[in-house]
Amino acid sequence: MNTSGRHFWQVPLLALSLGSAMLIVNAQQVKKVGSRFTSPWSGQQMYSEYCAACHGKDGKGDGPAAPALNKPASDLTRLSARYDGKYPYAQVQSALRNDLSVAAHGSKDMPVWGPVFSEMAQGNAHEVQLRITKLTKYIEELQEK
Repeated sequence: MNTSGRHFWQVPLLALSLGSAMLIVNAQQVKKVGSRFTSPWSGQQMYSEYCAACHGKDGKGDGPAAPALNKPASDLTRLSARYDGKYPYAQVQSALRNDLSVAAHGSKDMPVWGPVFSEMAQGNAHEVQLRITKLTKYIEELQEK
């Protein structure tokens, strides 16, 4: 897929290398840099690029950007535990798509992923849904057993 000419959304990142994300740390401030294009088929790659800076490599909410956020990053490994042992697949998809009112996903700290994915996919609804599905399934893999 040709990525030239794409408008990459700004995502908060901080100064370490975490997966494929470059992070820039500056006294608890998050510098926004353009996100890189990832494969819509790899939930793990998308998570590493778009989520790990805040939610942490393992999803515990302890990413290098987490201390600079207005609200703490969620511990994504405990979603199933919060829903009586059942992974809230539909709620996670809705949060990624921006169907839910999730303050952290709509604030200046973190972009709403549905529009970001739509921009990356140049409006291709099938690719947007593929990205949301793959990322949702990857987050399911992070659940504590």
